[in-house]
Amino acid sequence: MNGQALILQNVSKYISISDEEKAGFLSLLQPRDYHRKEFLQREGNHCNSFTFITQGCVKSYLLDQKGDEHILTIAPADWWVVDYMSFVFETPGSLFIEAIENTSTLILTKEKRTELFRKIPLFEQYFRILTERAFAVSQQRVTDILSLSAAERFEKFQQRYAHIAASLTHQQIASFIGVTPAFFSRMLKAKRK
Repeated sequence: MNGQALILQNVSKYISISDEEKAGFLSLLQPRDYHRKEFLQREGNHCNSFTFITQGCVKSYLLDQKGDEHILTIAPADWWVVDYMSFVFETPGSLFIEAIENTSTLILTKEKRTELFRKIPLFEQYFRILTERAFAVSQQRVTDILSLSAAERFEKFQQRYAHIAASLTHQQIASFIGVTPAFFSRMLKAKRK
């Protein structure tokens, strides 16, 4: 499935739009490819776009004072990624967004998003639904970190990301579930016994 078909399939999960509206929406998107380890967004830069992943996978993360990486989001194909705080408040971003593998995207800038809402108001509902779902997932991640063991968080990770887990390093998985790589390695070793 090509990128335009994938994004229209994603949109159709939440709203119904005419063929003319589909064409109008697609005309506002800018395709962009990224190589593995290439940044879509760097900490300190302003985030002025939503990015839809059509192929590949990206991660959003922050670095702590020791330089350790803490992954907030793993976004495979058919997901949107954005530094919400930077986008909404127009402040320098606190996140890095980086391609985990070669990745193709469709970018919707803030300016084009505003134009989209003006031309096709139904897209406000679409993006509201996406934001609500992102908030719910984020809230569940916090709940999991506070209430589940590392082994339980890893099990949930495997269930949710089974289709991309093989393309992630142990270090990336450890960061996502909130443990050190050394602890993750010991946990895997104990699980194999």
